Amino acid sequence: MKKAYPITITLDGEFYMVYVPDFELNTQGESIAEAMEMARDVIGMAGCYKQDEGIDIPEPSKLEDVRPEACAVLTLVDVDFEEYRRKHDNRTVRKNLTIPSWLNEEAEAAGIAFSDVLKKALKQELNITDR
Repeated sequence: MKKAYPITITLDGEFYMVYVPDFELNTQGESIAEAMEMARDVIGMAGCYKQDEGIDIPEPSKLEDVRPEACAVLTLVDVDFEEYRRKHDNRTVRKNLTIPSWLNEEAEAAGIAFSDVLKKALKQELNITDR
């Protein structure tokens, strides 16, 4: 679910200040590129938080509806919330597993880390190579 949100960027001393009106959030960067990346990050984080809390993610405003301050640059930042969550959500989840006792004994004797083996197998089964 990729969306493009309007942001405003203003030079403030040595930093580029970013305002994200649809989320009412601010961030900053040392360059315009970093400021835009920080905007993408804060939007992704806020959107995932809203999803986790059962709150709808706001739809992006139309550019013509955003009124930037004087000397501010109005632009868009694209965010893919599903991709953001995949890259940044590293919570662990406990799962119970049932295996034959003889297999358990063999694996423990060999010093096998069950969670590592399960993660590798699931990634292979799901064709996931980037994490």
